Amino acid sequence: MCGIAGFLSLPSRRDQPRELMLRRAGQMADAMTARGPDDAGSWADPRAGIALGFRRLAVIDLSPAGHQPMLSASGRYVIVFNGEIYNHRDLKRQLESDPAEPPNRPAADDASHPRQTFRGHSDTEVLLAGIEAWGLEETLRRAVGMFALAVWDRRERALRLARDRMGEKPLYYGLIGGTFLFGSELKALRAHPDFSARVDRGSLRMFMRHGWFPAPRSVYEKIHKLIPGCSLSIAGESLESREIPAPRPYWSVQEAAHRGQANPLALGDVDATAELERMLIESISGQMAADVPVGAFLSGGIDSSTVVALMQSLSSRRVRTFSIGFHEGAFNEAHHALAVAEHLRTEHTEFYVTAEQAQAVIPRLPEIYDEPFADSSQIPTFLVSQLAPREVTVSLSGDGGDELFEGYSRYEHARHLWRIAQCVPLSLRKQIRLALHGFPVGASGKAAGLLASWFGREGRSSPAWHQARRAAAILQCEGFPQLYRHLVSLWSDSDAVVIELDSSPDDPWTSTGLNDIGGEMRYFDQTGYLPDDILVKVDRAAMAVSLESRMPLLDHRVVEFAWRLPHRLLRRHGKAKWLLRQVLYKHVPGRLVERPKMGFGVPIGVWLRGPLRDWAESLLDADALRDDAFLNVPLVLERWREHTSGSRDWQHPLWAVLMFQAWRQHSANQTRSLTQAA
Repeated sequence: MCGIAGFLSLPSRRDQPRELMLRRAGQMADAMTARGPDDAGSWADPRAGIALGFRRLAVIDLSPAGHQPMLSASGRYVIVFNGEIYNHRDLKRQLESDPAEPPNRPAADDASHPRQTFRGHSDTEVLLAGIEAWGLEETLRRAVGMFALAVWDRRERALRLARDRMGEKPLYYGLIGGTFLFGSELKALRAHPDFSARVDRGSLRMFMRHGWFPAPRSVYEKIHKLIPGCSLSIAGESLESREIPAPRPYWSVQEAAHRGQANPLALGDVDATAELERMLIESISGQMAADVPVGAFLSGGIDSSTVVALMQSLSSRRVRTFSIGFHEGAFNEAHHALAVAEHLRTEHTEFYVTAEQAQAVIPRLPEIYDEPFADSSQIPTFLVSQLAPREVTVSLSGDGGDELFEGYSRYEHARHLWRIAQCVPLSLRKQIRLALHGFPVGASGKAAGLLASWFGREGRSSPAWHQARRAAAILQCEGFPQLYRHLVSLWSDSDAVVIELDSSPDDPWTSTGLNDIGGEMRYFDQTGYLPDDILVKVDRAAMAVSLESRMPLLDHRVVEFAWRLPHRLLRRHGKAKWLLRQVLYKHVPGRLVERPKMGFGVPIGVWLRGPLRDWAESLLDADALRDDAFLNVPLVLERWREHTSGSRDWQHPLWAVLMFQAWRQHSANQTRSLTQAA
């Protein structure tokens, strides 16, 4: 796990000394030192205008043979690579035993093509050899892993970027002035002297809705996230047009979903369980390989318990496991994790966090996440990540299980809501919506019972007037994508909270043509919530403490298998993730893991009314909000008053506002520091 960065100058700007280019690439990489504390490197070609920077967290081949930027054996390619290729040993054997002819190799060179030899045993060197033998896209298709990379082709004078299939590793890029910049984190791009970008109001509106930025958007205009499963090829001369080519997919969730549903699994329960277990063992075995200590996060839930159980079945030593607990019972799962750890006989470490220790993380969040990010489970994620590096450098987790195997309660809830909506013609729904929208605040009684019966369990704990307005929003949905957007929105009126929008950008979800609502929701989650929320949360938290996180459930072969599962293997007898549970039950008694899903949260709503109130009010200063001119000040302050009075619970939309304001403040302080240093 590492940090990569670099830049490519337009031909008209290729007049920089090599020493200056090396220094700038090094500064970009050094902005991400926590991603790679073990080594650093830079490389530059002034005539081509290209410079690459790198920070290394040594995990595979700890020797200098793993140093980057790395040149291929022929000298044609230079790479900076962040991530792990779990099947690199298999690829190496293929290259050593039966090397293919490199694509587009001149005929005069054919006879001189030797069998591949290797200087060390790093996956980076294997990746380079694969690119020389098979080309980049074919190598990516053969690779099993997580990665973000940049490869400079010295012969073609072209830069190629690529990102792993599910988006585990980040990669930002953009053309600013006369320079194309890229890096693992935005702080690397900001370290280049040419960087200058404004906050993108359209992206901010989407952030306020979701609490994260859907790819390819970022917080800045002209700065993009590379979409997972895509590569991007740029020739320096082509940048003169000031247009960046569109990324090209080499794999996509959508294709995997349609292929899977067109070829459903035709196995009985026992055989399907055995096949999933086999695939998970293959994935976990590959991800346990490292030249440093490896452990796992353990919450005691279905996903992490399955990963740990299979890890322990593969290991002759006790697996190191880590969990954190809270003294507040409603948020504590540590005792469940401990029970699983004792049953599996892992070497378990747990740490009980006080409210004060959790709150102390909050001022660090803008630096850790580097752009606004508003999933409050970022706090416990950072705390458990902080615990692990005392004993390991790599930690496996169970992330992805809910999105692959339909684990969220909202999947079944959405089916229920959409069935209700489909029973009523759209024209009549619109009339009912107008009536419900005027439902008086404070109303209760029979209306509450009626609305609760309509909208299911999630409605029964909320006031009737709130449920009426929720019903109004649901009834106006003309298609399922709109219903999904409503269900996952923090600010359902995000157009109103972000001011001075020239246009309202569309969310990235449109009808997928998949067979059922559950399939559509899994697709939306796997292409949005998973890469842009869950994986961002884990990557930044782990990298902030120089810990490599790995996610065996997101092996693309497991993803493709999950799309082949009929609904009866996903949910049965009211149990979500039915097939995954069957694998777990072979190793852990059901009584240790069977309980309502808790999530991984902290009591942000309570803290905002108490110990965090002064901090929040300093960020919500009305004059400062007006000066920034991004947010609808009266609306934000009204929600704040309602929350602090206890009349409404606005913790999630307010957390998005607070994370944006804290990031703005942090960015302003950074800019002042850079200006003073210059």
